[in-house]
This record gives sequence, structure tokens and C-alpha cells, in this order.
Amino acid sequence: MSNHNDVAPHQDYGFFGPDSVCWTVFGYPTAVSVAFQRTVVTEMFEPFLMASVADTGAVMKRPDVRYDRTLQYMATLVFGDTRSVLQASQVLVKIHSKITGIEPISGLRYDANDPEAQLWIHLTAWHSVLLCYEKFGPGPLSPEQDRQYWAECARAAEFQTIDPATVPRSRAQMRAYYDRMKPVLAARVVTQEHVEHLLDGARLMVPDHRGLRPVAEVSRVLFRTATIATLPQWMRAMAGIQQSARTDAAITLVMRLMFRVVAKSVAAQRLIIRNASPHTAPVLDPILCEVAPVNPMVRTPEQARADYGLDTPAEQYAAIRAARSGRPLPEHAARDGASPLLTFN
Repeated sequence: MSNHNDVAPHQDYGFFGPDSVCWTVFGYPTAVSVAFQRTVVTEMFEPFLMASVADTGAVMKRPDVRYDRTLQYMATLVFGDTRSVLQASQVLVKIHSKITGIEPISGLRYDANDPEAQLWIHLTAWHSVLLCYEKFGPGPLSPEQDRQYWAECARAAEFQTIDPATVPRSRAQMRAYYDRMKPVLAARVVTQEHVEHLLDGARLMVPDHRGLRPVAEVSRVLFRTATIATLPQWMRAMAGIQQSARTDAAITLVMRLMFRVVAKSVAAQRLIIRNASPHTAPVLDPILCEVAPVNPMVRTPEQARADYGLDTPAEQYAAIRAARSGRPLPEHAARDGASPLLTFN
């Protein structure tokens, strides 16, 4: 392990560790850039999630804050230590408990903590990160790595309100999930507006400085084109986006080369992350700099929750729903989880 005096170590390896496949995939520079952009773009096609995003207005009004905080959560989930992950999970459920409303197409109520909504968010992230790693990075995983990756995806789902039985355990099951979701997905005018806005999000990775505006514009074009190249044709049609197969092929070659160069430089990756997402830097710095944690151990969610006396997100959500309906809260709801780690604004 390297010695970096400016990097604070994590307390432990969290729930995955250096032998995990997700550390390899999420640790490649595609994850915090084009894969993250693809994730948030893809999320918008789920109508209930789109309704919640439109009602809060955060994506359009404060995209830099949303990018920073959301990326911080994703990085914490995979790379953070045990306590940080549990704290972030508890905070996320509490924040989502305030996000409810009416989806205008169906007239049905949306709830940000709904297990199906959380499943869509979780799977679009893990699928997008893997897809971009293989398309713009080192290439396909081995069959054994692939099985391990989807097993880790299922473990990560335990920190949201998701029913574990609904999480795909393979690429085939992931494809089946998308097939099941296709009839549910929709694109209103507001969806297309948000997609357009998010496709230009890479400009946020460059500091807002007059001298850097040409760099921001180049970044915007590159990552917009690369993100579109990862979208299936049916999703492009819903968004009203057109891009030729020749452009898809060209941007793939360009981005492979660019990421190969960036991946060789820890200093470059740290600089990009500090500028694009300051709250994510302390999470990724120990990983990029190979700074060993205080206790080099990996734990299971069951072990950690038992040690800290915390509810699962599903139990948290059940208590929230009980409180809304005026029913007596279960005994576990009286416990006040960990103090907030992440501030989601």
C-alpha cells in the first residue's frame, strides 16, 4: 500500500473490499463520468421517478449539487467503510420519505422509497457502470467475474428499500428486467427536457472559470455523444435523440483511448474528482491512493446491523408508512439510527 499523508484512511473495507469485482468496475474512471451520466439519463424514463424529479426541481435548478451528492452516495455504497455506508443508507431513506406526490399520467401516487422505484434506480446504476466499463474500458468481464458482479449488485441492494428477491443475479435476468419495464416506461415533454439537460451535464466536471470554458464545451460534446452511444435505439426514440452508427463507433474509439490514459494517472483521477464532486473525493482518495483502512476487513450487512443496532431500509420504510397512516410504530422504529453522514439538498 502507498503512503499518502494527505489521505485519511477508511475504518474498514466496508461490504465489498479489494477482492470484489465492483471495486474494479466502479474504480475505473468511466464510473464517475460517462456511466454516471448514463445512469441519471436512463432513470428519467420511469414515469413515477420522473414525476418526483420534476416536482422537486433539483436536477434543473441545482445540477451541480445533485451530481455531487448522488455520486457521493454511489461511491460510499461501494467503497465506503461499514459505518459510512449504514449512515448513508439511513439518511437516504429519511430524505426519500419526504418525496411523495402524484404522477400526472396515471394519477397514481409516487413514493421515492417505493421498492420498485428504488430497484429501477439501483439497477440502472449498476448496469450503466458495467456497460461503460466494458464499452469504453478494459472490456468484458469473465463469466466468473460476471457472476460475482451481479451477486455484489444484490448485496448493495440491501442498503435500499428493495426486495432482495427482485434483484437480477445475471445479465440474462437483467435483460428480462428491462423487458418487463419497457411497457411501463414513458417520455413526456418534461422527460425529454430533463434528458437533454442531463446529457450536457459533463460541463459540470470542469470548474466554472472563463479560461476553462472551451474545455467544458469539449467535455460536454464528448460525454453527450458517448452517453448516447450507450443507449438502445428504443430509448433514443423515446427521448427524441438521433445519432448515427458511425458516430457511435467513432466516439467509442476516442473514449477508450482517453480513459486508458486517465486510468494510468492517479493524480489526474483525483484532480477530476475533486473538481467534479468535492464530497466524493474523500471516499475515493483512499482507494485510488491504495491507503489501507484502519481495520482491513470486509463485513456482511447482517453483521454490521447487528453490531450497530440498526433497522434495515425495509424496516425503516415500514415504520414511515405506519407513521403516515397513524398506526402505532413497531418497536424498532423508536431507535434513532446513526447520525446523518450525507446531506442531500
